[in-house]
Amino acid sequence: MPVASSILTIFGDGWQEFIDPIDVFKEIEHSKQNKMKISEALEKAGYGEDLEKRAEEGPEKEFDHDRIVVSQTRAGQEEHSANNNSVQKSISGKWDERLFKAVNDSSYVPEIFKTLRSRILHPLSGEAIPKTILITSAIPREGKSFVAANLGISLAHGLDQHSLLVDCDLRKPAMAKMFGLDNSPGLVDYLRDGVALSKLIQKTPIAALSVLTSGIPPENPAELLGSSKMSALVEELSSRYDDRIIIFDSPPMLVAAEASVLAGQVDAMVLVVRQSTSGKAQIQKLIDIVGTERILGIVFNDQKTNLLQKRIIKGYASNHGAYYE
Repeated sequence: MPVASSILTIFGDGWQEFIDPIDVFKEIEHSKQNKMKISEALEKAGYGEDLEKRAEEGPEKEFDHDRIVVSQTRAGQEEHSANNNSVQKSISGKWDERLFKAVNDSSYVPEIFKTLRSRILHPLSGEAIPKTILITSAIPREGKSFVAANLGISLAHGLDQHSLLVDCDLRKPAMAKMFGLDNSPGLVDYLRDGVALSKLIQKTPIAALSVLTSGIPPENPAELLGSSKMSALVEELSSRYDDRIIIFDSPPMLVAAEASVLAGQVDAMVLVVRQSTSGKAQIQKLIDIVGTERILGIVFNDQKTNLLQKRIIKGYASNHGAYYE
């Protein structure tokens, strides 16, 4: 399957598309130059003499999709923590707070994943719809689990689609806590002990979305994911569930050897890149490993925007359907 013709970008407060996937490198390395070009164009359009000053105010407090979690303090108030690397349950004890926007039509997040969903269900090449999709990144903390979970939700909200999320990150699983599910038993129990899939796949409040959690982290994750039984599982899920698209949340490709083995067993891949996290060399190495023909698209996550850009995005939304509100 050929590489997608554009890159989906997730902002802290908006989104955009790039026509050429290789531009992700330029965007990472030359974000300051891009902001200057935007500012110059807007100034010519008559946005005022104070444009430069406003543009230099810098980014506001950023929404980090992979790090900001919501917990409950002893006083019962919400407290945001940008340094906690674990995925925590929401205050409700069910869903992670970050997934709420994916089911809230008034936020911009659903529109982002509807775009990605459209690219999956309507391939530009005219080829068959991929049934098994791997979501991965070069290194940890780039937001791959966030993207996998929200893509699963978006697909499940489609008219004719069901989705199954499989948490293959056996070292640092995230899906169970994101959806408020029991992490064990899960994938590990299938691979190690042969527990039937029917006893492992869990339902969610969304009727068309189910989850196969990882199970308790094992001592030999690389061996389990690289086993013939894992390969057979991918094939079994694809053939058994004709009405489902199976999404695999994979370990980061450059830090877990088993991820590259898993990549060779699926129909397509989505790469997640966070601005200022992965460098050009790391992204290029990742693409070299999997090959461009297997990449369905690249999600450029958490692009920083300054105050002026944020106002422009929201202003456009207010005049065109409020997609970003």
